[in-house]
Amino acid sequence: MKRVLVTGGAGFIGSHLCEVLLDRGFDVLCLDNFFTGSKDNIRHLLSNPCFELVRHDLVQPIFLEVDQIYNLACPASPIHYQYNPVKTIKTSVMGTINMLGMAKRVSARILQASTSEVYGDPQRQPQTEDYWGNVNTIGPRSCYDEGKRVAETLMMDYHRQNGVDIRIARIFNTYGPRMALNDGRVISNFIVQALKGEPMTIYGSGSQTRSFCYVNDMVEGLFRMMEQEQCTGPINLGNPEEFTILELARHILEMTGSSSEIIFAPPLPDDPARRRPSIKKAREILEWEPTIPLKEGLKHTIAYFRGLIFGG
Repeated sequence: MKRVLVTGGAGFIGSHLCEVLLDRGFDVLCLDNFFTGSKDNIRHLLSNPCFELVRHDLVQPIFLEVDQIYNLACPASPIHYQYNPVKTIKTSVMGTINMLGMAKRVSARILQASTSEVYGDPQRQPQTEDYWGNVNTIGPRSCYDEGKRVAETLMMDYHRQNGVDIRIARIFNTYGPRMALNDGRVISNFIVQALKGEPMTIYGSGSQTRSFCYVNDMVEGLFRMMEQEQCTGPINLGNPEEFTILELARHILEMTGSSSEIIFAPPLPDDPARRRPSIKKAREILEWEPTIPLKEGLKHTIAYFRGLIFGG
């Protein structure tokens, strides 16, 4: 039985990944400092004899014996990663160094959860993995964007210099149950505002686009990439179907039956105008593509938030 470490395992994507790994017969070690993760996300796994939970901050070294490492630890929403930007970039840089050091010592395969934010405000549509991006290195989002870019650099250098078996997955906008109520991401913001009957706030004109991938699809992509031989990446994982933010708001209004009004606020700094992945490599190498359409994923996500807000 392979022993797998999931850093950030009590987070949104991490908790779903832990579930899938347990279901597929792996021994799972979940590591989290609970800055954005929640014990509620993994409480149902605590009684599983193949699941262990370790409370630890990845910035500090840790010594474990594992076969695989999924490095997901890092705040991923602007509200959380801008709360303590220095800690955010330390998590991406020092945390990745610590995990790569461990992978080198114990000959573990390591997958880095990178991000579409490495492309910044892209000038190429859709974004392909060979695009170097258009990133503001000194803006308010750079603690996250640049931290993830450095993490990719470290992964490649450990691979080239030390032969570490690496995987780099560039994750595009992901949504679903277990998103935090207050994480500030557009889908959770809109759903919470709609359910509470509050104005739904669009920053900018609403013509900016995003591509939304349901969490079950994303976890399947991460798993396939880890299990694929000779696949360092980077590989984009996301849904190539593109929606404007205004379209998203209208979908959520309709699906929640809300009477909320849509209001507009000034645009956020460095907010990308368009974001859409090319998943040609994922289709060819991983035989992966999203299967869950936006409205179906939103149905499950709205039901989750309705339960959080109103109980039941």
